[in-house]
Amino acid sequence: MTPHAWILLLLFLALLFALAGPLGRYMAGVMEGQNRVLRFGAPLESLIYRVCGIQREKEMGWLSYAVALILFNGLGALVVYGLQRLQQWLPLNPQGMANVSPDSAFNTALSFVTNTNWQGYSGESTMGYLVQMLGLTVQNFLSAATGIVVVIALIRGFARHTAATIGNLWVDLTRVTLYVLLPLSLLFALFLVNQGAIQNFEGYKTITTLEVTHYDNPKVDAAGQPVKDEKGNPVTEPASTQTQTLPMGPVASQEAIKMLGTNGGGFFNANSAHPYENPTPLSNFVQMLSIFLIPAALCLVFGRMVGDIRQGWAVLAAMTLMFVVMAVAAMHFENQANPLLTTLGVDAGSGNLEGKETRFGIADSGLFATITTLASCGAVNAMHDSFMPLGGFVPLWNMMLGEVVFGGVGSGLYGMLVFAVMAVFVAGLMIGRTPEYLGKKIEAFEMKMVSIAILVTPLLVLIGTALAVRAADGIAGIANPGAHGFSEILYAFTSAANNNGSAFAGLSANTPFYNVATAIAMWFGRFGVIVPVLALAGSLAAKKRLAATGGTMPTHGPLFVILLIGTVLLVGALNYVPALALGPVIEHLTLFAAH
Repeated sequence: MTPHAWILLLLFLALLFALAGPLGRYMAGVMEGQNRVLRFGAPLESLIYRVCGIQREKEMGWLSYAVALILFNGLGALVVYGLQRLQQWLPLNPQGMANVSPDSAFNTALSFVTNTNWQGYSGESTMGYLVQMLGLTVQNFLSAATGIVVVIALIRGFARHTAATIGNLWVDLTRVTLYVLLPLSLLFALFLVNQGAIQNFEGYKTITTLEVTHYDNPKVDAAGQPVKDEKGNPVTEPASTQTQTLPMGPVASQEAIKMLGTNGGGFFNANSAHPYENPTPLSNFVQMLSIFLIPAALCLVFGRMVGDIRQGWAVLAAMTLMFVVMAVAAMHFENQANPLLTTLGVDAGSGNLEGKETRFGIADSGLFATITTLASCGAVNAMHDSFMPLGGFVPLWNMMLGEVVFGGVGSGLYGMLVFAVMAVFVAGLMIGRTPEYLGKKIEAFEMKMVSIAILVTPLLVLIGTALAVRAADGIAGIANPGAHGFSEILYAFTSAANNNGSAFAGLSANTPFYNVATAIAMWFGRFGVIVPVLALAGSLAAKKRLAATGGTMPTHGPLFVILLIGTVLLVGALNYVPALALGPVIEHLTLFAAH
């Protein structure tokens, strides 16, 4: 760890906590209907309810809430799929992009609806402006709102007693979008434009470069197929050009909600490594801050809504401690030079700069990778596939924790609260008491829902990876054989099932096999957790709230923070240890053994 890395990490945490407090107070007021901003937005809010036929006073039980949420997101998936399949006939498509293939459109639709934003395609050569805006950007807002309303419903389950309802889904979605996501995104988009991100509807521009670019062009036959030599290697021929095509588009508006909503899907294939999406070191820092901002604020919303702010700070402390360890590890491992390169005379003190933007460097890239994989975001400013074996282990391990260390907006906190229920259950078993959390008894039904929520994603990841390494179509996508190729597949299914969206880009995943397999993992990784969480919320809301006694375990102090961290590590991540041993661990040992 360099001095720059330590200063960067400390400054990041200081600003995050400074901003999370005011935002947490604001969001709590909005969701409880007590913030003064609701009076200013009341005419527009009321108009939305009238047009949509919503009865704002009518609340829902957990089952009605869950069914409405799934139908709402299912309809969103159909709309995004339809826009892609009809793209060539739609307006705002200056480059005349063709219709997206059925399997890719299916994958992308489920990806953006589930807040995963996995992209098996290159954005600037696949999507027209209307599809990017009306399809992808709209779902960036709605999928983020979905995560937030689910955790608000769970918080109500803890805060209410002997209640049959957990809120009104349509009111919750409207208020989160109207009063939280839209204003923050507008401010952030203006900042990005100020820094140099583009925002226009112009066609792509062809410009003349200062220097001639020389490259090797694959040779093709009359049928358009690659020509190969007698050894099966592609035949190339020298070529040169002095022109370059610069893509345009409404980038800043999509970039803002991509970060604030922990979405991660980039307008361009290079994502946040592209200068039009992430122009400067300052924009890079603010993008990292924006990823954690709402998840951190929601911890304090939790404390306020349950009537004990210390509960929110305890959860935030557990998240922060795990984040710091992971960030230090990632930046440390990436500061180590590749031993195979040092034998070629590369300076050992330079660290691993492969796959990183020189505008940001090693520390900023390592921190960004840690934040984006802990936060279920998936945006990248460096190539994770080029990280050192243990440097790549960190983002992979981050996702395997269940995306609960800050995690996605809403999804991170409800995932952590599921682990908190598990933690008090384990503690209750150890001391021989009926476990309680925030005055609610944790009984058989609650533990069944907790178990389902925790086990869904590991099952999807491990079964999906096993099928891929056994299937011919799965193996065909591997660019790097051996342990690293296995890591690429493991990373893909871990990213999909945990709704992250980042990738080890060495895997050719834009194939019917991977598009369908990862789409299934994304859908069930999202709603296979949401449904038991809402069932848990309904069960808790119906319970009486018990008064604390001398035997009640405090859940706001250091002991509970340690217990919660231990539960996340032992219950959440140890499922993956054998798979990790076959991938990044053995790759690391092989690399240094070769040296």
